[in-house]
Amino acid sequence: MKLAVAVHHDGAGALVAAVAFDAWDANEASQTWTTRIAEVEQVKPVRGQPDLRDLPCLLQLLREHALQPELIVIDGCVHLDPTGTPGLGHHLHQALGGSVAVIGASKASMPQMPAQFEVHREEEGRPLIVTCVGIDLGAAKARLRMMHGKRRVPTLLKLVGRMAKG
Repeated sequence: MKLAVAVHHDGAGALVAAVAFDAWDANEASQTWTTRIAEVEQVKPVRGQPDLRDLPCLLQLLREHALQPELIVIDGCVHLDPTGTPGLGHHLHQALGGSVAVIGASKASMPQMPAQFEVHREEEGRPLIVTCVGIDLGAAKARLRMMHGKRRVPTLLKLVGRMAKG
């Protein structure tokens, strides 16, 4: 099972969502889950440091629903720069014992990332920035290109984002 996950902070808490899919070109989730987190650390990280407030939220969702994915796609970064500075996705991979591959698809522009980390999807001009761990970068980019949807952000990533926002 593959999962796309998202966390949305609202006040002191957060809502975490996951959608499962088997095929990369699936246009709908095979299953969905959400977890409400009552209190989340509110301190934002120092600029240039990873924002790890979402890590305990993601781990709680996985535990609460006994999810054991082979791969997780996050809306965010696995690495913060081309030298491999660990981001949220890398910390998630480590927290799961290094057994689950993580692909990060970031909508945010990252000027320090060379073009090799960009994925241009069908009808959109701006690329997604792709970083990963536990899977080859070329394979991760190919998988994201295959995901359903004609826009920049794949259908299932849009769905999980909407679910996290409630």
